[in-house]
Amino acid sequence: MGDFTAYLNDLRYKKILGINPPVFDFAFFDFWAKPLGLLYILEYLRHRGNSVDLIDCIYEGRDKPKTYGRYKTKRIEIEKPLPYKHIPRKFYRYGMTKESFEEKLSKTKTPDIILITSGMTYWYLGVKWCIDIVKKFFPKAPILLGGIYAQLCPGHAQKMGADGVQTMPLDISYFRPSLDLYKNPEYGVTITSIGCPLNCRYCASKRLWPHYKKRHVAQVIDEISFQSGFATVKDIAFYDDALLIDKENHFYSLCEKLKENFGHLRYHTPNGLHVREIDETCARYLYETGFKTIRLSLEGTDPSVQKAGSDKVHDPQYIWAVENLLKAGYSHSNIETYILVGLPGQNYESVKKAIIFVKSLGATAKLAEYSPIPGTFMFEESAKALPALKEEPLYHNNTVYCGYLSPEITQKELQSLKDLAKDPT
Repeated sequence: MGDFTAYLNDLRYKKILGINPPVFDFAFFDFWAKPLGLLYILEYLRHRGNSVDLIDCIYEGRDKPKTYGRYKTKRIEIEKPLPYKHIPRKFYRYGMTKESFEEKLSKTKTPDIILITSGMTYWYLGVKWCIDIVKKFFPKAPILLGGIYAQLCPGHAQKMGADGVQTMPLDISYFRPSLDLYKNPEYGVTITSIGCPLNCRYCASKRLWPHYKKRHVAQVIDEISFQSGFATVKDIAFYDDALLIDKENHFYSLCEKLKENFGHLRYHTPNGLHVREIDETCARYLYETGFKTIRLSLEGTDPSVQKAGSDKVHDPQYIWAVENLLKAGYSHSNIETYILVGLPGQNYESVKKAIIFVKSLGATAKLAEYSPIPGTFMFEESAKALPALKEEPLYHNNTVYCGYLSPEITQKELQSLKDLAKDPT
């Protein structure tokens, strides 16, 4: 295990370069995708007297604008890696081009240390791509690799060529994300709590952040105040896994401050909200504060799926939450609901039933294809049927696993469920 907290704490008056790699995948969507952890770290290091810079390959590769500050990301078709050769879909690199990345590096002063973050485990090809190019420009600068992939697949991450791999959460203070490293940022990002008190069988939150911890409301407000100072920022995305837990003592206080000080901003919850927390008061706070993107975490209506999700929601609670959101002022089209598909032991009829249930209430069903995540209970179950999951992170890809490898569902069945979810009738 690697922990470079002490090393980073000792850095003073150094030049530090942070890099968010491109994404190698069949598809990529900008759900307010910023490397929040890296942005916190860079601000922390700057606060301690270091100079910091950032190359965000996703941001630098933005293309056509979408809603709420998001952009479609540029892509270039590339050759599929060997594990994907049999997948009948095109494979892409999303983000800035190699030429643009190299030009950016050529104009960057030689850093004393380079921090590269990582996202999904099956995006490691982008990490490797970055490290190989960076080493050509700065062969003597040490590279530290961190992020989700580094923590969930530490052994595999050691092979990427970095000089060190951060395999556990950094023990540092959170000041605010260094959004000023972007030129004209279109949206801000924040998080009000670290981790989640639940322990769902398919989720890695407990592995990534073993201890659930809330941040002070004043600290979050300070972050949002800083980010709203950019004339281009009109939207803020909350990255919380458990935004509404203990809402009376935390979320409501936050909302009061947001309404009082930032009435011009729009707010979004891409990670999904805990349904059982949305009573009439909570729904009213969400609506009146300006939360525009409402994603509900239903996951499924089958009792086995609900149990795998820590029994955090049952059908009557979902009906109640939808009614409360509608009463608060949201329209049916505003209420999007995540439904998992491809879980071990889950069948086609189970998912179909959940989609029909959501649509019967007028809400929008959003299929979330299951990805086997190392360190979770369900990963071990999935690996029994496909041992290669433990050796090759590319097989963790939800598009690949759910659509082509999972014994639970066929590609034809998956497409049928997607069509049902999209059908407006």
